[in-house]
Amino acid sequence: MRTVAPALLASLLFASAAHAQGTAWADKLFGSDTTHDFGVVARGAQLKYTFKMTNIYKEPLEITQVRISCACTSFEHGIKVLQPGQTGEFHVKMDGRQFSGAKTVRVFITVGPKFVSTATLTVSANARQDVVFNPGEIDFGNVARGQTPTKQIEVEYAGAASWKVEEIVKSSTAPFDLKVEVLPQPVGQSGRKGYRILTTLKPEAPAGPFKQEVILKTNDATSPSITFHVVGNVQSGLTVSPANLSVSGLRVGESQTKKVVLRGQRPFRVLGVDGAGEGVKVEFPEREDATMILTVSIQPTRAGDMRRQITICTDHEK
Repeated sequence: MRTVAPALLASLLFASAAHAQGTAWADKLFGSDTTHDFGVVARGAQLKYTFKMTNIYKEPLEITQVRISCACTSFEHGIKVLQPGQTGEFHVKMDGRQFSGAKTVRVFITVGPKFVSTATLTVSANARQDVVFNPGEIDFGNVARGQTPTKQIEVEYAGAASWKVEEIVKSSTAPFDLKVEVLPQPVGQSGRKGYRILTTLKPEAPAGPFKQEVILKTNDATSPSITFHVVGNVQSGLTVSPANLSVSGLRVGESQTKKVVLRGQRPFRVLGVDGAGEGVKVEFPEREDATMILTVSIQPTRAGDMRRQITICTDHEK
């Protein structure tokens, strides 16, 4: 029996705001994680880091403005308003094709509108000119679980003829295998050396998104290691969308309805739902199909926070 568990979050919050004083209280939303150094990277590397922002106050906070000090860096976030206690992910990407040498970029995030403050995030990297990645990272995209596609990245070096990659390091839990090939040396370019790194997804790779750092250790004493990332998303046989529901502003006795879509690789049946009750009701079709639409009704019975995890039981095996 296969189960999926979308988290259901209904926020019923009526308390007033109690913010910290000072012009940079928004920095506290990121805890101690407001800076990240990518270190020494090859030119062309696509550098990504995720900051987590948690609303530690009692007032909803809206992202009203994002400013970035360099066009070489972009910033993405999937949430516009953070409810009290809610955490959002904010993705920063530095494009190693657009700068060389040491680079520091600041991202300014302003929240409001009732209480206004600006948090400052800092990312830095040192892009080498003599080492180039093509492409800047390996991205598998969305892959069905059990499939084993292969992607490749090439690293080229222009400099001392003695330069070489001595070791390639990845996490023991990485959902992929690596194979290295030496690129043929271009005619008339004795100072150039290159490697092709083949990356194959493991058939037992677990479902879910992944991001892994691969470290190339070289014999260059001044910069002994360079890195690139392998990213992707292994999709299970059964998916739920959206995985999280958020409801705010409901009063006791009021109700709101949400839709949740289940999709499988083959027709399946919903056998039951655990976690409903006490203001949460889930209705589902009593038929076999590859796509199911569930109706979730939220009607709070008392004031305060309401957090609920709903487990949907099906006969979908994979």
